[in-house]
Amino acid sequence: MPRWPHLVLALALAAPLRAGELPADLDAIAAKSLAAWKAPGLAVAVVKGTDTVLLKGYGVLRLGDPAAVTPKTLFPMGSCTKALTSALLASLADDGKLTLDDPVRKHLPDFRLNDPAADAKVTLRDLMSHRTGTAAHDYLWYHAPWDRSEVIRRARYLPPAYPFRGGYVYSSVMVMAAGQAAANAGAASWEDLVRDRLTKPLGMADTVLTSAAAAKVPGRAAGHQLTADGTVAPMPEYVLGEANPAGSAFTTAADAVPWLRFHLDGGLIAGKQVVTAANLRETRTAQTPMSRADPEIAAVYPDSAKVDYALGWVAYDYRGREVVAHGGVTDGFRTLFLFVPKERVGVALFNNLHQTKMNLAVAHALLDRLLGEAPARDWDAYYLKLEATERADKAAAQAAQDAGRDPAAKPSAPLERYAGSYAHPAYGPATVTLVGGSLRWKWSGFASELSHHAGDAFRVASGPLAGQLVEFRNRTGTPDALRAVGTVFERAE
Repeated sequence: MPRWPHLVLALALAAPLRAGELPADLDAIAAKSLAAWKAPGLAVAVVKGTDTVLLKGYGVLRLGDPAAVTPKTLFPMGSCTKALTSALLASLADDGKLTLDDPVRKHLPDFRLNDPAADAKVTLRDLMSHRTGTAAHDYLWYHAPWDRSEVIRRARYLPPAYPFRGGYVYSSVMVMAAGQAAANAGAASWEDLVRDRLTKPLGMADTVLTSAAAAKVPGRAAGHQLTADGTVAPMPEYVLGEANPAGSAFTTAADAVPWLRFHLDGGLIAGKQVVTAANLRETRTAQTPMSRADPEIAAVYPDSAKVDYALGWVAYDYRGREVVAHGGVTDGFRTLFLFVPKERVGVALFNNLHQTKMNLAVAHALLDRLLGEAPARDWDAYYLKLEATERADKAAAQAAQDAGRDPAAKPSAPLERYAGSYAHPAYGPATVTLVGGSLRWKWSGFASELSHHAGDAFRVASGPLAGQLVEFRNRTGTPDALRAVGTVFERAE
């Protein structure tokens, strides 16, 4: 072994890729990151021009099981599904069934926004570029017992968080609405349209569009998470009950190759123009600035002067080159698709570790290698440090919350008075019951015992929302409202 293995790797990264060269150095980048991040498994697809220069699986499907990740291993795409929806819109635009600047209600008559100005002017482009003025409201769909159409209907009760077209706030709910509008314009379900117009012509035979279809696939990857003590453990699967244009697709590294080539080739599939280059290009054209004054954006894109949201893609610059990318998160998994149009380079990455920035590290290291950039940065070290800082900040915030707690501050009323029904017009009913001397809270797809925090504040004891506070408002001797997941539920009885 060389005395300076990191120097050898850095020198290898600095040399540009030559035609016909074996991808041993690209393989080393992926293997190095897998070890650095403690991820159980990783699947990688890299295309350059007409060549697939790396298509490989690393690690295992699940901890404690020797079954290996392969290019055919099925992973959830998470929010990378949004690019399928934007490509579908481009395809329908080609056929004259819609335009991106159509009013949403032309194709989705019952759609409403709470802000009258936004409601009157909102277009499909606004929905897909996250500039409607509506905040994320992910809990409106995450683990929700109601269907997609009900999520879209409830959006009318969400107050604006910022001026219409006045900024960027990511919202999967708005993309769900765009997907339903596309379905109506195309006179078929979103999933049938995506399959018939995109994945089937592309030969993405292993790609499925629902959790139910994924559940039938043997040997798919299992999700994991980093625990508080720094170890990796299994994470419960999140099952979406139906197709979701914002995040329900599953695919493989092998299927990612034709999807990347489709974008690099300007909508061509096997030499046939399936989507016009102009309309496909529009999906990756900057629409909404993502301010680099935001510390989180600046940290994620440290070498970028400009970062914008397009339509189902993020458009940014990397060392002077245009890059188009999008990440996806599903419980236990992280996905990333990225391509450099002018260099005809594409990368797809899938791993089974929750919320990790590993895919960003691998992608940027691969780009440095593929684009011949020197000196190459140690992206693993950079993003590992960023994640450590984020965890420390979160722990500090929790510690500050706990430090401000007065454990002697008793609830302002007997516990039985907290029991009852509470409701929000968008988020629906929440119920609080008294069971065996303890309060229990049930809302949407969540249920947990509440442990007393201080005064009229209680902490969710278990489940995906564990640690969050449920705070009651008591102005008359009996609580008349509660605040949870950033939302006020008024007593309904």
